[in-house]
Amino acid sequence: MSKFDLYPAIDIRGGRCVRLLQGDYEKETVYGDSPSAMAEHFQEAGASWIHMVDLDGARDKQRVNHEHIVEAARTLDVNIQAGGGIRTENDVSYYLNHGVDRVILGSVALQNPDFAKEMLARYGSRIAIGLDARDGRIAVNGWLETSDVTTAALGRKMVEYGAETFIFTDISKDGMMEGPNVEATAELARETGAEVIASGGVSRLEDVKELAARRGDGIAGAITGKAVYTGRLNLEEALQEVNWS
Repeated sequence: MSKFDLYPAIDIRGGRCVRLLQGDYEKETVYGDSPSAMAEHFQEAGASWIHMVDLDGARDKQRVNHEHIVEAARTLDVNIQAGGGIRTENDVSYYLNHGVDRVILGSVALQNPDFAKEMLARYGSRIAIGLDARDGRIAVNGWLETSDVTTAALGRKMVEYGAETFIFTDISKDGMMEGPNVEATAELARETGAEVIASGGVSRLEDVKELAARRGDGIAGAITGKAVYTGRLNLEEALQEVNWS
C-alpha cells in the first residue's frame, strides 16, 4: 500500500510561529517565537516531514522568513517542505541547496505556468504544486484573491508538466478544526492521477485515520497545524497511528 505521511505545519510571520484563521492576516494567533525550536519539537515527536510556510513571503511575493526555514533544514534530521513567496528559480535553488527537501509552488503555478513547467522539468519530484481552493477555484497571493480557474483544471495542466505531488487546501476548512474535505481531496487525486496531500481542517485522530484509509485513492498525506498547537490532536499518537497502519 502507498505510504502516507503526516506533516505538522509551521507557518512563519515576523519570524514567529503563527496560525491564521482561513488565511486572514488579521486573525493571527502566535504559538512560538522560534520556528526552528518548534520543528525540533515535531521531530522529537516522530515526524519524518515538516511543512513550513513563509506567510510574509506569500503575501509579499518574495522570500522573507527563509532563514528560519533553512535553519531547521540544516540543523535537524527531518524532511522539510517549504512554501510561500517562491517566485523565481533563485528562490527554488536557494531552498534546495540549503537542505530543504521539497519546494512548493503556489500562486506562481497559476500566474506563470511556464515557470512551473520549467521547474518541474528541472527538479522533478522535489517540486510540489500547492492548490489552494475557495469554492472549487484557485486562490492566490496569500489567499487574498480568488481566480476563475478550477482546482481540477490547474491540476491537470500541472500533471502534464510533470507534477507528481499536490498540496490541496480547502480554505473554508483551514483553521476551523471541523475536519478536512476528504472527498474533494480524493477527487482531485483521481482526476489528476497525482499524489495529493490534504490540508485544512485536519484536527482529530479520526481525520488522520480517514485520510490515511484513502491512500488507495491517491491521498498521500495530511498537513495539520492549529489542532497540534492547541492540543486537540496529539501529534505523537497520530504519527504512531500513521506509521502502524
